[in-house]
Amino acid sequence: MSENILLLETATSVCSVALAKDGQIVAQRESGEPNAHSSRMAVFVEVVMKEAGMEMKSLTAVAVSSGPGSYTGLRIGVSGAKGICYGLEIPLVAVPTLASMAAGCYARHKDYEGLVAPMIDARRMECYNAIYDKNISKIKDITADIIEEHIYDQYLDRGEVVFIGDGAAKTREVLGVHPNARFDENYRISAADMLPLAIQKLQDGETEDVAYFEPFYLKDFVAKKSVVRGLH
Repeated sequence: MSENILLLETATSVCSVALAKDGQIVAQRESGEPNAHSSRMAVFVEVVMKEAGMEMKSLTAVAVSSGPGSYTGLRIGVSGAKGICYGLEIPLVAVPTLASMAAGCYARHKDYEGLVAPMIDARRMECYNAIYDKNISKIKDITADIIEEHIYDQYLDRGEVVFIGDGAAKTREVLGVHPNARFDENYRISAADMLPLAIQKLQDGETEDVAYFEPFYLKDFVAKKSVVRGLH
């Protein structure tokens, strides 16, 4: 049976939709226009399906970028993915956004042996960040970091680290002082980068409960504390 996977990336300012057939991207659309997710995602889904000459009922799974990232963007992507999966009774696959970014960077630079630090702009000098090796194994856990000089020196002192994403661009002046810090200015987040991780999750049976799955906002867990009125 042919594997036809729809891939949705809406965790950042980029709205990206891709369609894969038997492990290959066959159609893709994306836009970096601000706040375009709500108006563009459904249109992009229709366009990629039409371009590939496929009907929605031929899809066998939907993969969605699961965060961390923009609260609104994640809600739009996950809601759309759940709706399609529920209607077609097909599996939902959640792909961690930062892992997908790292996988995309390594795919573009196949000879690179150092570490990759995907960074998503949060606000001011804060970024969602993790660090991965070439096997997309986490060397540093996902955190919301206030970017300061020397914050990643324990990793940079070991060798090269390539920083990617909109968070890296805004913090280059701070992080770039270390001689092992590198920046991939050409990197752009894409739904297509999710494909290898999505395929692996499908093969391993790692799918989500369509009714109850929620994206990983990070800020909800890191920055906010529950407050019960009357308790201190």
